[in-house]
Amino acid sequence: MTDQQARGMTRYDQRMFALMNRREGAPMYATAVRRRLVVGAHIALTVASVAAWLLTVVGDQRWAMWTMLGLLLPWAMATGVINGATRGLLELRERALDERQRAEKARVAARARGLMQWVLFAAAAGAGLAMLQGWDAEGLLFPALFTAFVVHWLMPLWVAGLAVADEPEDDPADVFAA
Repeated sequence: MTDQQARGMTRYDQRMFALMNRREGAPMYATAVRRRLVVGAHIALTVASVAAWLLTVVGDQRWAMWTMLGLLLPWAMATGVINGATRGLLELRERALDERQRAEKARVAARARGLMQWVLFAAAAGAGLAMLQGWDAEGLLFPALFTAFVVHWLMPLWVAGLAVADEPEDDPADVFAA
């Protein structure tokens, strides 16, 4: 009986575990600087995609739909790189994670929740100040809520991508120990 079978992993869990632990993309996230760049690019692509979607829906701008579709592939690639760097920490089911990964997932969720509270506080304070200045905030309600939803959805991924530690280097002495 394998370790995966002992944990009660289904075939789907095993396939996702294998997918999230593939090492072909490792050079893209091998160092902390590269991971930060990928997370920064993912945030920028998310901002551009949300803006394009809002222009499509709220502003009725047809060109924005094509822009959003053009941003989808690079956004998905950046998401895959972050998931590879975290080895699927947020994508795998609990039964596919070991104790260390479960603890890391809880830390990431707690940190993301704390950051999201500050984002929501800043949004509420900004809306309050805008209303005190006499701005009509009704037109901004849907875009602001949608943006908050997207940030809430992706914040754990960004936090996990920034928090992941470098992989340990292979020790040449270990080759002879086996």
